[in-house]
Amino acid sequence: MSVVDLFGQSLQVINIGLESFAQNLRQERVPVVQMDWRPPAAGAEGVGETPLRIDRKQANREAVDRLLRGLPVLTGVSTAGAVIPGMRKDLFLHAGPPISWERMCGPMRGAVIGGILFEGLAASEEDAEQLAASGAIAFEPCHEHDAVGPMAGVTTWSMPVWVVENRTFGNRAYCTLNEGLGKVLRYGAYAPPVIEHLRWMAEELGPVLALTMERHGPLDLRALIAQALQMGDEGHNRSRAGTSLLIRELAPELVRLKVKRKKLSEVLRFLHSNDHTFLNLSMPSAKCMLDAANGVEGSSMLVTMTRNGTDFGIRLAGLPERWFTAPANLVRGLYFPGYSESDAALDIGDSAITETAGLGGFAMAAAPAIVQFVGGTPQDALRLTQEMYEITLAESQSWQIPNLGFRGTPSGIDLFRVLTSGILPSINTGIAHKDPGVGMIGAGLVQPPWNCFQSAYQAYVQQYAATLSGNGDNQRIKEEKQ
Repeated sequence: MSVVDLFGQSLQVINIGLESFAQNLRQERVPVVQMDWRPPAAGAEGVGETPLRIDRKQANREAVDRLLRGLPVLTGVSTAGAVIPGMRKDLFLHAGPPISWERMCGPMRGAVIGGILFEGLAASEEDAEQLAASGAIAFEPCHEHDAVGPMAGVTTWSMPVWVVENRTFGNRAYCTLNEGLGKVLRYGAYAPPVIEHLRWMAEELGPVLALTMERHGPLDLRALIAQALQMGDEGHNRSRAGTSLLIRELAPELVRLKVKRKKLSEVLRFLHSNDHTFLNLSMPSAKCMLDAANGVEGSSMLVTMTRNGTDFGIRLAGLPERWFTAPANLVRGLYFPGYSESDAALDIGDSAITETAGLGGFAMAAAPAIVQFVGGTPQDALRLTQEMYEITLAESQSWQIPNLGFRGTPSGIDLFRVLTSGILPSINTGIAHKDPGVGMIGAGLVQPPWNCFQSAYQAYVQQYAATLSGNGDNQRIKEEKQ
């Protein structure tokens, strides 16, 4: 049959691969069947064939049970120096896995410079940069200090932080207050107005919120997140409902404070104008829930996904002290007018902790409007969430998705399921400009690099592979069935 004859007939198509091809055909009223098929995962050969000395399935049941039973509660507002374990005046915490000053991307360097200026450790940009490069400032991941930070995530001694406690297990997590949009530190800005705003947050906003929380008492964040999902949030890039619910809880106590009316008005106005306020609470909520699973021997469940603009890193419940890293990817999405991929920094921020716990990209079906921000269609949001069930261990009993018949969000990413399915976690995120100080230039979707999971699998097998008994006798081992 010639090409002319082929295209002169009515077509009936079976599409294998990218579903977007099928969508284009449907728009042209061509009958099409989408086959659910994907090529075998690269590097997944032999996954699960090595005999193990532990019961991985039982370990994963324990780990995901700890995640799902976690009860994050907002208990107060303090300063990083007063509450974050191991915090020092010469220590700057940052997003992502460990990194040195020399390897930091533009936004991360800008945030460090801004942190130095904010703390009064240098009087000028040049002096701050020299100090950062001198070795006098130590840099460590927020995640290694029970904390998280969006984008650059730079956290310093004097910054106010939310204090979130996992009431089920007693562990805590911390996160700075969200600065709002525009020229802000987390995107690497450090001009005088940025520093002035940080000082207002430290001297006015933080203390007012601390007093408000003293009057209010503990606030159940798991319940607030559950309500926000019912109202169109997904717990990461869309936090409008969560922020509104938070203000509704705090405002009655805030206005009763014996504080000047102008100061209270400024605080309320700032919270109202910043839809991302609640992001800095959903992040430590996810963090303290996941941290409860740290150290469950033999578990292949992820407890950390994070990035610093240079590297992407993951950690496992069964290997909590080990980082598995690979170069961070470029975010694909929608750019603000005047910007393109050539302007973008690589993937950055601790906010992927929300996806690790079952929110964000894993809960996009609850927030179809998010696609106007990150790209795609409402159908894509539904599809992405449904795909995430294939790589997770359970469904949340607390966080439900109305558009999926109130099915629980996919929770507890399993290393083995990722490798055998070929499906990578889906993360929705903001896009930072590659140069410090420019700020946010768009938002989109990104996936972790495969090498993180491949190296994590190799380390897992090395740690938990079954061995022969010490006397050299043969030992019968029953292989785990996947």
